[in-house]
Amino acid sequence: MVLVVLAVLAGVASYFGYTIYQRVTAALIVPGCQAGSGANALPLDSDQAPIGATIAGVAARMGLPARALDIAYATALQESKLTNPSYGDLDSVGVFQQRPSQGWGTAAQLEDPEYASTAFFSALVKVPDYQSLPIDVAAQDVQRSADGSAYAQWDTTAEQLTAAYTATPHSVTCWYTPAANTTADTAAAATGLADVFGPTGAASDGAVLQGVSRVRSGLEVRVRPENGWTVANWLMANASTYGLTKISYDGWTWSASLRETSWQADPGDNAGSILAT
Repeated sequence: MVLVVLAVLAGVASYFGYTIYQRVTAALIVPGCQAGSGANALPLDSDQAPIGATIAGVAARMGLPARALDIAYATALQESKLTNPSYGDLDSVGVFQQRPSQGWGTAAQLEDPEYASTAFFSALVKVPDYQSLPIDVAAQDVQRSADGSAYAQWDTTAEQLTAAYTATPHSVTCWYTPAANTTADTAAAATGLADVFGPTGAASDGAVLQGVSRVRSGLEVRVRPENGWTVANWLMANASTYGLTKISYDGWTWSASLRETSWQADPGDNAGSILAT
């Protein structure tokens, strides 16, 4: 009998010890994101990840190659660490630190990552043979900064971000705890998708989004296959903004939680569209 009692007490102690461990661990984890996995994962904060997703989304909308995105990421990392400041050298603002006085747009426009990315890419494609140039040379031809060689240090990191946001399935992930009674703002999410990826249309016309419809208190997004993960990553990176708690695509599902730090295999998922709820 004594042994039984001791075993029960040990079990109770173990249970409460594990419960306390879980609560302490959860308290220590803060919202965040990363691109890639394992030792090579790139840490991103909750502001950087959506900006990275928007830059990739604009590149997809404009039908640009991976090299254009490499150059954009290297530029954004050097200019603002992939953030969106409302200040900078002289009158520079935004993720690319573009200057209103140099004709890039108003300060308010340049603090919109979608507008700033579009402006950057529109200038980049005018650089002759930009895809074959070293990344710092191409970036400097757009930016005309004081020290163009500084962009070169971000070459490898930029390529990692490009692969994570556009090519490697379920490679970008964020974690946060949704507020109690969170309700997805599907209308705002649909508007955000259109702003970044363009209006819905036919794949033959180059449209990234083939259809966006509300289903089961969420959104079903049909996409051009080659841009599927770019769109899924954008929805996931912006999930906290729109109150989204689950993104499913191509046999994988992401759920909002401080303890859910990766996409999970979901074989029953519909591979033909993205479901965001």
